[in-house]
Amino acid sequence: MAGRKLTHIDQGGAARMVDVSEKAVTERVAVAEGRVRMSQATLDLVLSGNAKKGDVLGAARIAGIMAAKKTHDLIPLCHPLAITKVEIDIAPDAGAPGSAPGLVVRAIVKVTGQTGVEMEALTAVSVACLTVYDMIKAVERGAVIDGIRLIEKRGGKSGHYKSGHPRAGGA
Repeated sequence: MAGRKLTHIDQGGAARMVDVSEKAVTERVAVAEGRVRMSQATLDLVLSGNAKKGDVLGAARIAGIMAAKKTHDLIPLCHPLAITKVEIDIAPDAGAPGSAPGLVVRAIVKVTGQTGVEMEALTAVSVACLTVYDMIKAVERGAVIDGIRLIEKRGGKSGHYKSGHPRAGGA
């Protein structure tokens, strides 16, 4: 880690937006995931499509897509990007031994541009998970959002990154 520095901080310690004007325009892809843990009864309610507020999974997918497109409005110093793809996948998760079941939310975001889409993928997952929570809180306020992280990123000068976490899986 020696010799590495934070790119959003200038020499005086002030926050700054990174100048990407000299970077090459390349295809960039980021994959992120997170989980919403809940009781089996609540998960069954979500999967049956009978939640009081309606289609939990459909609403969460749309919220995640919208969030990816608005990341620059939410996260200071993010560049506005002409995103070319946002895909949100939500799947049931039995949970590891000793943890509650729930949903795994995965976002794939793509752009052809001068900066990556990691923040867009992470924001998409975060907002999709929050939307699930919002839609189930009437029956289970104790649901837990966890594990939001970057799984993979491709493109750009820094190259390919893939999480070494055992639950990362492939992208």
